[in-house]
Formats: sequence, structure tokens, C-alpha cells
Amino acid sequence: MSRKLLPVLGLFVLVSLFALPSLVVPSISFSSAPMVRSPSTTLSPSASTTTSLNWGGYAVSEPAGSVNSVVGSWKQPRVTCTSKTALQAAAFWVGIDGFTSSTVEQTGTIAECTGGLVTYSAWYEMYPNPLTTISAITVHPGNSFTASVTYASGLFTVKISDTTTGKSFTLSLAVSGASRSSAEWIAEAPSSIFGIVQLPNFGRVTFTNCQTSTTSNTGTIKSFGSAAVSINIVSEASAKLMAQTSALNSAGSGFSVAWKSVGP
Repeated sequence: MSRKLLPVLGLFVLVSLFALPSLVVPSISFSSAPMVRSPSTTLSPSASTTTSLNWGGYAVSEPAGSVNSVVGSWKQPRVTCTSKTALQAAAFWVGIDGFTSSTVEQTGTIAECTGGLVTYSAWYEMYPNPLTTISAITVHPGNSFTASVTYASGLFTVKISDTTTGKSFTLSLAVSGASRSSAEWIAEAPSSIFGIVQLPNFGRVTFTNCQTSTTSNTGTIKSFGSAAVSINIVSEASAKLMAQTSALNSAGSGFSVAWKSVGP
């Protein structure tokens, strides 16, 4: 049985009229603070499908301290801004943690719409460190990306590569209190201080080569059975479908997320 869920947000967008950019400037600033929901929203690992206010895609939920790596690939969708006044954003990433924990170790791409204009960038975040834009990679629609997060010897290593241009970025950091209890492949509607922002039309994003390694198993999403959860994005007010996640492909290593509506 599915229910509304807001996983801990790796992308928490801050927008103000003073020290930070206003809504009319084509940029978005980020904070490391995750969105927290009450314990009643914690997803049972036995569920196979759920709904979320901001995440679409797949997550594998495992015991704390067991997730060692996650990897996945996608082609950056061309995003269409559907409003000239509303702030809109869509992020695509892979990561460890955040699904049932308060830490996140993530990397991916994001499309940001302000004033009806779209900009693309790559980023990483290892909470409690701030989310950081990766200037070494220029994101273009249609380019293919492969990203991974790996844990070893007390360090998390994030790596993202634009396999179209050959540009890549790698960084290793220690994360205090990391749970290592989930792996994710996600299309996300980020949030501002006013709540979850509108989800611009990204058409469809397809994740491929999705695998994770834990202390008990290494394999595709499908190989984790009931620990693998499919997530659809719905709006908070009406539960209107914002993004729909497909079934896994025959290999169990890929799926797509299709845009349906802007949401709130």
C-alpha cells in the first residue's frame, strides 16, 4: 500500500530577497539543511511502491551501515520552463542515504527555471557540508552522465562524468554520522523556503546501469527484491501525479521517470 512520503531532501533550495538571489534571477542557492518529516512518514522497507512529494525513481532500503556504493547513468533531459514567474527546478541524481536517514551523499545534474529561463549545472552534496556546484562540468541537454557514490575506509567518494564530453569530477570526504542505509536513483522537485517548487517539463529521464553494493549483496535494483522501492511524485494538496516512475527493465537495472505536471 502506497502512502505519501517526503524523503530527506538532499537539495534544499534557499531563495530570499536580500543576501540570496530573488525569484526573478536565473539562479538558485542551496543549503545543506535537509527537510525533516515526522517519524510516521518513514517508509517500511517491505513496501514496493510509494508516493513522495519531491522524489521520483527508485530506492533500495537496507540496514544501517551496509550500503557501500551506488552507480547509475542518465541522459540530461531538455527542460521546458512552463512559467515566466514561478521558480521551477528538476534535479537528477544518484546517492547514498536520505531515504530513511538524515544524512545524504549525492551527485547529479539540475535544471533551474527562473523568469522562464533555464540553466543547467552539475553538483554534489555530502551533508552536513553545503551543496556545491561543479564548475568543471558544463551540463547540456542530450549529454550523457554517469555518477557514483562510494564508501570505503571512512570516506565517501562522489564521481560524476559527462561521458559525451569526457569531463569528470571526483571528490572524497568524510561524513559525520552517515547512516549508509539506502541507495537511490532519483528525479527530484527541489524546495525553496516557500515549499516544494514547481517541476518544469523535463519530458522523460531514463536511468540505466543502476547498481548498488551492500555488505550482503551486489547487483541491480531488481536483485534487492522487496528492499527496492518505486517512487512516484505527487502534489501535497491534491495528490496530483507530478512524475511517474516506470517498472524496471528486464535486466532490473534501468527505468524511466516521466513528467506529468508542475505540481504545487
